[in-house]
Amino acid sequence: MGETALAIVLYEHPLSPYAQKCKISLAEKNVSFETRMPNAIGTGTRDEPFLDANPRGEVPALIEGDVRLFDSTIILEYIEDRWPSPAMLPATAYARARARMIEEVMDTQYEAITWAMGEVSWFKRAEGEKAAELRSRAAGQLAGLHQWLGRQLGDAQWFNGESFGWGDLSVIPYLNGATGQGLGPDPASPLGQWQKRANARPSVAACNDSIKAIQGAMVDVAGAVKAGLFKREYRDHRLEWMMRSGGADIVRAGIETGTIRFSNELS
Repeated sequence: MGETALAIVLYEHPLSPYAQKCKISLAEKNVSFETRMPNAIGTGTRDEPFLDANPRGEVPALIEGDVRLFDSTIILEYIEDRWPSPAMLPATAYARARARMIEEVMDTQYEAITWAMGEVSWFKRAEGEKAAELRSRAAGQLAGLHQWLGRQLGDAQWFNGESFGWGDLSVIPYLNGATGQGLGPDPASPLGQWQKRANARPSVAACNDSIKAIQGAMVDVAGAVKAGLFKREYRDHRLEWMMRSGGADIVRAGIETGTIRFSNELS
């Protein structure tokens, strides 16, 4: 990748679609960066350099010299302003607004579903009939979102239009997460064909390779949760999904056992 004046550090977790968005944008712009995982992410253990960049205790967080930024959308905007070429946002006002709208849907409604399926599949918050119920709800909701995404894509090659950009990097991490859960779009559909094109890009393939490298460490995460060694963050759209989709008991149990957390209060 190309050289930059200051070293860039991106605090991340390979499975975080929010972090993947930022990594893809930096890679597409040929910007060199270093990735770090916060120490003991999710356990409540303090990682001071990470918390200095994001006192909310969430990935991603970006450091460049004296710059400290958190929130994936804000980081994407910084990247776009800092390294404007090649542009990830389209040229016209409406096209740019559409790309941001797509990102908002993926960051909130779509992410809540794939995150919840991680709670069921990896962290075993629900098993048996309850797990099947939640998975059925997720499958129906994702089918609707895939229809919506298909309409946004239309006949275009990319969500951005003629070239890969903001809209595309905002969708691909989430679709890949759903596919890993067996809930992705039909591979033969236009959306499935778009997913194949996006995964062929080196910037996206690098994210996928990082996920493969860490998957072995996910084998015993359910045990870590039961032992109180790992806490998953419940906030806004994630909490809403659980409450509206039949997971209220999961939330109550997590609060009672101290195995879920919320974002840090700022001080």
